[in-house]
Amino acid sequence: MSPAGAPDTSDIIDRLRGLYPTATYELNWSTPVQMLVATILAAQCTDERVNRVTATLFVTYPDARAFAEADTAELEQAVRPTGTFRQKAKAIQGACQGLVERFGGEVPRTVGELTSLPGVARKTANVVLATCFDLAEGVIVDTHVRRVSQRMGLSSQSKPEKIELDLMDKVPQGDWTYFGPAMVLLGRYVCTAKKPACETCAMRDICPKIGV
Repeated sequence: MSPAGAPDTSDIIDRLRGLYPTATYELNWSTPVQMLVATILAAQCTDERVNRVTATLFVTYPDARAFAEADTAELEQAVRPTGTFRQKAKAIQGACQGLVERFGGEVPRTVGELTSLPGVARKTANVVLATCFDLAEGVIVDTHVRRVSQRMGLSSQSKPEKIELDLMDKVPQGDWTYFGPAMVLLGRYVCTAKKPACETCAMRDICPKIGV
């Protein structure tokens, strides 16, 4: 459900493409397993810090089996700079054990299969599917997309799952894999949590600025 006066999503997408024609997640990865791990690490952590950690992490643990069989204490220390390191190490190890046991060490290509893995939520699954496989099974809703969507009047919901349903209803499916990363960039660099740059934003004349 979106508030009255919300801007047309086709206009938003056109403007986003003008700003970020090749929008993608800013996490470094070479394989889908690496993207899955990096996305888990990115919770409540900047992509820049995650990329510094994974530069050596992916050398030490090159695939799902390496993560699955890792010494837990050593893995915890390796991911410690990303915060909540015990929880993240447990999630990474659980997910990779599931990959090895059920999917031959490879990342599956559906939201249902991905979210059946320990520690993998829908947002993480959407990031991996969109970024690694260009599969549009949903719209990425992280803290940035949630904030920008609410301010722009695209959703009045508070839960990410319900915001995602609103966005899936308004955004053409062919744009799902682009829309999420582009909105992340808008939220990260323009429509920030504190002191959003409304005066210079490309959406300034169409955004209702709800809650700003």
